[in-house]
Amino acid sequence: MADRTDWPGEALVVAAQAGDLDSLTALVAGSHPNVRRFAHSLCASREDAEDAAQEALIILYRRIGMLRASGALASWMFRIVRNECLRRARLMPRERAPLPDTAVMSAEDEVLRRLEAGRVAEAIAALPADQRSVLIMRDVQGHSGRTAAEALGLSTAAMKSRLHRARAALQHTLGDTRAHH
Repeated sequence: MADRTDWPGEALVVAAQAGDLDSLTALVAGSHPNVRRFAHSLCASREDAEDAAQEALIILYRRIGMLRASGALASWMFRIVRNECLRRARLMPRERAPLPDTAVMSAEDEVLRRLEAGRVAEAIAALPADQRSVLIMRDVQGHSGRTAAEALGLSTAAMKSRLHRARAALQHTLGDTRAHH
């Protein structure tokens, strides 16, 4: 996903890093479609995706000098978008029902939780778009089956079938990932 060839070229990145404002503006504009695609594949909601994409482009604009290798733009932007989506996803559950022992979570537990969240986000992002959208609506956003089916223009049976395939693929991917750690 992060090695697409439709990203702005290295010459534009180098010029932007050197402080050329026109190049920086062109770099941000040229990166926008790819950043939005990352955000929509990784974030739980359309609103979070748009906010995460905007935040990633702001970071690109302000911190282009932090990019070490001019050819690593796509990977850098993917990490920024992923982190922003994860940050937004972490805010959501706390608003719903805070756990009584959250305050005593150790730093190590927090790091492990974030690593696991990253693996889950990557596994969800790797799903085909039709399965990913059903899984996010049902399991992340908590919509009813009927609501998800209607929003996606599917019959309830088709929605259930896609959801089953998405859950099975996710479980397979995460099972394989956990076995190697």
